[in-house]
Amino acid sequence: MHPTHPTHPGRLPPVRLAVRRPSAKRTLDLALGSTLLILAAPALAAAALVLAARRPPGGVVTRSPRVGLGGRVFVLRTLRTRRLRLDVLSRLPHVVRGDLSLVGPEPLPPDAAALPDAPSPAGTITPTGAEHWRLALKPGLTGLAQVRSRSGMPWDEPVLLDQHYAEHHGMRLDLAVLLEAACIPLRRASRGLPGFGKARLSDTDHRRCGYSAVE
Repeated sequence: MHPTHPTHPGRLPPVRLAVRRPSAKRTLDLALGSTLLILAAPALAAAALVLAARRPPGGVVTRSPRVGLGGRVFVLRTLRTRRLRLDVLSRLPHVVRGDLSLVGPEPLPPDAAALPDAPSPAGTITPTGAEHWRLALKPGLTGLAQVRSRSGMPWDEPVLLDQHYAEHHGMRLDLAVLLEAACIPLRRASRGLPGFGKARLSDTDHRRCGYSAVE
């Protein structure tokens, strides 16, 4: 009789590899980040052509080292323009690649995020003791500090806001920050529209037709 399941000497049983599913935050970064990049691509390309024609010192794109998740240092590339927030939108490829998240603490340069004599592996940065929470989060394209620090209140300092985000981050807070970040340029644009704000009416605006000041 032949065995139902023949065995082959020397052959190992198949190994099933566990597939790590992306988190909800990473899924949002990929989906929304890719969509925004596609929509912004024509404007970014046009701005890059205009800048290239002007030949600005240092080139069309700035390159600066920033500290990312786990203290890893990466080069942040930003378009040299602030019109229509294109400088921020030009960082969207970093979101798609995973260097940045849509929402997170501000990406700091190595000299602002580490002690000068802190020992660390090659290509990484060790933050100060008070800011080790930065290691556990990707820096963000925008964040709580960017949308709230303009209030001028003592508790709305960027460092405190970044730390608050690190302690309470989640999808609800991320969506709220993204909504606020989208509303800020819309409010600025609406201030420039004619008729925005209180109507300035003179006395004559309320007078009936045919009224004369001589009466």
